[in-house]
Amino acid sequence: MDDAGEIHAFGRSLRRESSVWSRGGEELFSRSSRDEDDEEALRWAALEKLPTYDRARTAVLAMPEGELKEVNVEKLGAQEKHALLQRIAWVGDDHERFLSKFKDRVDRVGIQLPTIEVRYDNLNVEAEAYVGSRGLPTILNTYANVLEGLANALHLTQNKKRKISILHNVSGIIKPHRMTLLLGPPGAGKTSLLLALAGTLPSSLKMSGDIIYNGHTMDEFVPRRSAAYVSQHDLHMAELTVRETVNFSAKCQGIGHRFDLLMELSRREKEENIKPDPEIDIYLKAAATGEQKAEVVTNHILKVLGLDICADTLVGNNMLRGISGGQKKRVTTAEMLVTPGRALFMDEISTGLDSSTTFQIVNSIRQTIHIIGGTAVIALLQPAPETYELFDDIILLSDGQVVYNGPREHVLEFFKSMGFKCPERKGVADFLQEVTSRKDQGQYWINSDETYRYVPVKEFAEAFQSFHVGQAIKSELAVPFDKNGSHPAALKTSQYGASMKELLKANINREVLLMKRNSFVYIFKATQLTIMAIIAMTVFLRINMHHDSVTDGGIYMGALFFGILMIMFNGLAEVGLTIAKLPVFFKQRNLLFFPAWTYTLPSWLIKTPLSLLNVTIWVGITYYGIGFDPNVQRFFRQFLLLFLMNEASSGLFRFIAGLARHQVVSSTLGSFCILIFMLTGGFVLARENVKKWWIWGYWISPLMYAQNALSVNEFLGHSWNKVNRLL
Repeated sequence: MDDAGEIHAFGRSLRRESSVWSRGGEELFSRSSRDEDDEEALRWAALEKLPTYDRARTAVLAMPEGELKEVNVEKLGAQEKHALLQRIAWVGDDHERFLSKFKDRVDRVGIQLPTIEVRYDNLNVEAEAYVGSRGLPTILNTYANVLEGLANALHLTQNKKRKISILHNVSGIIKPHRMTLLLGPPGAGKTSLLLALAGTLPSSLKMSGDIIYNGHTMDEFVPRRSAAYVSQHDLHMAELTVRETVNFSAKCQGIGHRFDLLMELSRREKEENIKPDPEIDIYLKAAATGEQKAEVVTNHILKVLGLDICADTLVGNNMLRGISGGQKKRVTTAEMLVTPGRALFMDEISTGLDSSTTFQIVNSIRQTIHIIGGTAVIALLQPAPETYELFDDIILLSDGQVVYNGPREHVLEFFKSMGFKCPERKGVADFLQEVTSRKDQGQYWINSDETYRYVPVKEFAEAFQSFHVGQAIKSELAVPFDKNGSHPAALKTSQYGASMKELLKANINREVLLMKRNSFVYIFKATQLTIMAIIAMTVFLRINMHHDSVTDGGIYMGALFFGILMIMFNGLAEVGLTIAKLPVFFKQRNLLFFPAWTYTLPSWLIKTPLSLLNVTIWVGITYYGIGFDPNVQRFFRQFLLLFLMNEASSGLFRFIAGLARHQVVSSTLGSFCILIFMLTGGFVLARENVKKWWIWGYWISPLMYAQNALSVNEFLGHSWNKVNRLL
C-alpha cells in the first residue's frame, strides 16, 4: 500500500513537472511570437505617422538573422538588398497568389486599375511588291529596282510594283479581362494584324481603317508604349546574360503608373486606417522606388517564365554558346512582359517550346489578364488542347480575312452551321486551321444530303457577318466607346518610359558590359598594334634616320604616313562589332526603349580610353625610336593628332556599318574608303596629280588633314632647321 502510494505520488509529480514544462514551453514560444507581432505592430504604427511621400518609400524588412528593420527602399545597402530579394522571392513562385493578394488590396480601398479595350474597324493592310521573275533576288533585279526606285522618286517613270492585300476589311473588339487566341495558316496575315494593333507596322505597308484604344485614335497617344509587341524573331545581345537582357529592358521601359498607384494606395489606406499585407507592401515599394526596382520586376518575370535556372547564362548566338532556342524564345517574351503597357500582342511565342512550357507561360499570362485586367492577343501555331482551353476568345484569320472572331464556346457552332464538324479526337485548334484549307476541308464535311464543294474563305467571312456573334460585334462597334470611362493611366502620352538621364545611364552600363565581354578583341588589336609599332621602329630605326636632305625628309614622311595608316586600320574592327549589335538596336529603338543618341553616345565615350591606349602604344614606341623631333611639345601634338585620327576612323567605320547593315558589304565599303583616302590623300599622289573629278576625295580625306598636320608639326622642329643644307 505504501509502495503504491509512493508510485502514485511520483506519477503525480511527473505529470505536474511535465505540465509545468509544457506550460512553460507554450508561454515561452507564445511570448516570442507576441513579441515579434508587437514589434511589427509598433513599427507599422510608426510608419502610419509618416507623410505619404515618406511612407511610400519606407518598409519593414525581415533580415536573415530574424531582426525586423525599418528601411528606405531607395537607399538599400548590399545586405538589405539581398534580404529584400530573398523575402519577395515567393512572388514569382506563386504568381496567382501574389496577383490575388494585390487585387484584394486594391479593391479594399476602391482603386480601379487601368484597362484597355482595342477596337479595329474595316482594317486594310496592303504591300507593294514586284511579281514574277522581277521579284527574284538576282543581281540584275537588285540594280534595276534601285534605279527604278530613284526614277519613281523623281516622277520620271511609273511605279511597276503590284499592290498585294494582306488584310481585307478586318473588324473586331479585343476586351480586357479576356485572353484572345489568334489562329490561322501561314500567310494568313497574323503578324501584320498584331503589328497594326500594336502600332509598330512598318512604313513600307499601307494601312487604312480605324484602330481605337479606349475611344482614342492612335495619334492621341503613344501606342508603342501603351501596348507591348512580342516578336517571333529572337534578337538579343549574345554577350549579355538572360538577367542582364531583361533587366536592361525593365530599366528602359520604366515603372509606368506603379509609383502613382503606390502613392494613392498609401494615402487611402492611411485615411481608412488599413494595414496592408507586409509582403505585398514591400514588393510594391521595391518595384516602384529605388535603384533595385528594375531588378525586382526582372526576378519576378524570370521566375514566372521559368528562366531563373539560366538567369546568369549568356544568351549566345551561332558562334557563342548560350541558352537553348526555347529559353531564348522565353527571353523575348520576358523582355516585353516587364513593360508597364496594359495590352500584349504576342506573335508565335511557342516556337521551340514544348507543350508543357507553353501551357505554363500562357497560364501565367492568363492569371495576369483575368485578375489584373490586362488585354492580350496571342498567336500560336497548333497549340495543345490544354493550352487552347485557356483562352476566352478566338480570332481565326485566313487569306487576310476574319473567318471567326468571338467567344471560344461558339466557334464550333458556327462551323457546324456551315456544314463542318470537328471530330471527337481532333484538337479544335488544328481543326480551325485546316477547315479553310482547300486540301483538308473535305474531311470535316457532315452534310451527307448535299454533295461536298469547297467553301472559300470569302464565303466563310460573309457567313460570319450574319452569325449571331458577328452581328453582336457589329452592333457593339456601332456604339462608340465612352472616352470618359478610360483610366488616365491606361494610355501613355510620353514617348519614353524613363528620363533621358536614366536611359543614358542604362546604355552606358550595357556598353561597359559588352566591352568587357569583348575584351579579347580589344586586347588582340592592342597587341597587334604593339607588334606593328615595334616593326615600324626597327624599319625606321633612329640610327639610320637623318635630318640632312630632302630625301631624308621623304623617309620621315613615309614613317608618318605608315603610322596614320596603322591607326586608321585599327578602327576597322568597329565594323564587325557594330554590325553584330545593329539588329538589336533597331528593334529596341522601334519599340521606344531609348532614343538613338543615348545608344550612340556611350559607344563613343566608352571607346575613347581605348583610343588613348592605342595611340599611347604607337607614339610611345615609335616617336623617339624613329627619331622624330625631340621637343616634348611636338611629341604631345603628334599624340593628339593621331588620337583625333583614331577617333575619326572609328566613327567612320561605325557610320559605314550603320549605313550598309551587312558584314560583307560593310567590310568591302570600308576597305574601298581606305583605298580612296590613300590615293587622294596627297602622299601617294601629290595634290597637283589628282584628277579634277577626284579632287573631292582629296578634300574629304581625313588622311590628308592628318598627314599635313603631322608633317607641319615635324618639319617645323629644330631638327630640321637646316635651310642651307636642304637647299
